[in-house]
Amino acid sequence: MTTEGVVSAQVSSKPGDRRNPLAQAQKADRNRKIFIQVAVAAVLVGLVAAIGIGLAMRKSDDNKDKPAATSGFAPAVTHDASAGAVPPNVTAGGAIVIGNPSSKVKVQVVADLQCPACQMFEKSNTDALAAAAQKGDAVVEYNIISFLDRASNGNKYSTRAANAAYVVAASDPSKFQNWLGTMYAKQPAENGNGMTDDQLIQIATDAGYTDPSVAADIKSGKYIGYVGDETKAVFATGLQSTPTVYVNGTQVQDPKALMTTGGMTSVIANAAK
Repeated sequence: MTTEGVVSAQVSSKPGDRRNPLAQAQKADRNRKIFIQVAVAAVLVGLVAAIGIGLAMRKSDDNKDKPAATSGFAPAVTHDASAGAVPPNVTAGGAIVIGNPSSKVKVQVVADLQCPACQMFEKSNTDALAAAAQKGDAVVEYNIISFLDRASNGNKYSTRAANAAYVVAASDPSKFQNWLGTMYAKQPAENGNGMTDDQLIQIATDAGYTDPSVAADIKSGKYIGYVGDETKAVFATGLQSTPTVYVNGTQVQDPKALMTTGGMTSVIANAAK
């Protein structure tokens, strides 16, 4: 995964960088690519249970001094409001909350809107997560991060799309999951030209976000500064790849749950027992 845009930096391979969440983003890019290859192969060959995508998401030896991202997920965003607006109704960790926070099950999803593996996860589980939130079976928290700007030929799509996520969620969270599904359905190819602001606005409009302030905030990049700090906070937890999904604090690593249709339904049901 790339680290330009809000996470852009010259990342060296010196040992001191191992404690730097920006250096970790570069490691996450390799993990994500392995994740995609293994997930697709597993589904095609029918060996998803044996292949263990967790190996692709596991830290390598030179990262072992960093915190594990497999038990609990609680980023803490530090953001100076003078450097940009703070989205309303997000958690201290920068998550967009969908559903009843007092639900017995909490699902946390970390994703980048330019990430193909995230698209696969969303395509497989959008209905399952929406149903869980609507029925009160689970609260779903979305950390939409940005570290794939280099994959859009200078368009900075990852950052701009993440900003749009916070804009629409601030306007009406009840429409957010529908919007998210459409964004992934229309995801630009990596190393393409991304989307224009007008295209992002059109998707928001089609999802029911017709308030003129939504279009204005997408164009102005209202929450771009916040997205940068939220992304840094997420990587500081030790997260290694996207999508990363937690249910009641435990990372979901079963590829069948992540990448097969409705796979999260049984995970949520089991967590509620």
